Amino acid sequence: MDEWLSRTGLLIGDEKLQRLSQSNILVVGTGGVGAYAAEMLCRAGVGRMTIIDGDVVSPSNINRQLIALHSTIGKPKTEILADRLKDINPSIVLKAEFRYLSCDDIKEILDSEKYDYVIDAIDTLAPKITLIEQCIKRKLKIISSMGAGGRTDPAKIIYGDISDTYHCSLAKAVRKRLQSIGIKKGLKVVFSTEQADKKAVIATSNERNKKSTVGTISYLPAMFGCYLAAFVIRKITEKK
Repeated sequence: MDEWLSRTGLLIGDEKLQRLSQSNILVVGTGGVGAYAAEMLCRAGVGRMTIIDGDVVSPSNINRQLIALHSTIGKPKTEILADRLKDINPSIVLKAEFRYLSCDDIKEILDSEKYDYVIDAIDTLAPKITLIEQCIKRKLKIISSMGAGGRTDPAKIIYGDISDTYHCSLAKAVRKRLQSIGIKKGLKVVFSTEQADKKAVIATSNERNKKSTVGTISYLPAMFGCYLAAFVIRKITEKK
C-alpha cells in the first residue's frame, strides 16, 4: 500500500482499498459540485477516472469551485482538475475531456468503456437528462446532483430517489423531463430539502446554456460533491 493511502487503509482495510483501486468512475461536470466529488474519489484511491466539462474558469466561480483561483481564470476546468488529481495520485489512470456533451457524445462515452459508477454533476438540463436516460437504459449505476444554489443549511442535504425530491426547481425539471420519457423513479440523487431563497435568483443572458444565475455560498456545492463521492465509495466497497 502506498504511504499516502495508509490512513484510508487503516479505516476501511486492504480489501476495500483494492476494490477502489480497481474501480472506474465517470464524473460529468467539474464545477462547484463535480470537482469536489472527483477529488474525494481520487483521495480515497479510485484507480481510474474520466472527467468531462466544456467550461473554463470565470471570476464568478472563485467563491465556491475547487479549481477556481485568480491564477486559473480562463483555463479549462478539466485541465486544472486533471493536474490536481495526478498530483494527488500519480498512478491514477485519468482521462480529461474538455467539451460540451451532445446526445451522441454521451452515447459514445458510455459505450467506450465499462464504468463502475457515473456521477452526474451537470447543471444544464438537456445533457443532464440525456446522461441519466442513457445510463438507465444501459443499466449503468448513476447518482445525480440536484441544485445546490440558493441554500445555506448543510443539515438539509440528503440522499433520495428522484421521485421523492421537493423544494428543488432543478429536481422538478428533471422529474418532468424523465416522466415524459417513461422514467418515474429509480434515479438516486443528492438534494437539499431547504427551500431556495428566491431573491438569490436573477435572469441572465450572457452565460452559455443558462437562463438564470443563482447565488451560492462557498461550502454547499462542496458538500454536495462530498455526498456524491461518499455514496459511490460506499457502494464500491460493499461486499458483493
